[in-house]
Amino acid sequence: MDAVDRQIVAILQAEGRITLTDLADRVRLSVSRCQRRVRELEADGVIRGYSALIDGATLGYGFEVLLFATLGRPDAVDEFDAALAEVPEVIEAQRLFGEPDYLIRVVSADLPSYQHLYETVLIRLPGVRGLNSTIVMKNVVSPRPFPGRPPRERSPKGSAM
Repeated sequence: MDAVDRQIVAILQAEGRITLTDLADRVRLSVSRCQRRVRELEADGVIRGYSALIDGATLGYGFEVLLFATLGRPDAVDEFDAALAEVPEVIEAQRLFGEPDYLIRVVSADLPSYQHLYETVLIRLPGVRGLNSTIVMKNVVSPRPFPGRPPRERSPKGSAM
């Protein structure tokens, strides 16, 4: 990835609905060359998709929980991953090193709805040894674009190259 690719990625992260013509103007490329670069970034997996940031409360999902899951046996990972992917209220999940094994972001309408989901679905997922729920009080930093350059690509003094 060169500086132009990084600029394209930064602009698309901030303005996902920008037209290709406007994007090309901003990065000073022809529309065809810009389109070719965007397609290459998509093919290389740098750009994995496009989406909108939604306020969950406006859709009736005003209750958010961070759920920590610990599995009882290591061979349950694939089965747990597949079952977790089928729960629509799970909007994000990461497998972790150490304990707990997973950090899972769950949304629901309210506490009773979450309690029902917990008791009827989440605690029954394959391989679960334990779950620990933490209720989100407030989102302080909303999802945002990745920073420009990773630290390993900066100069030794910490300034960007």
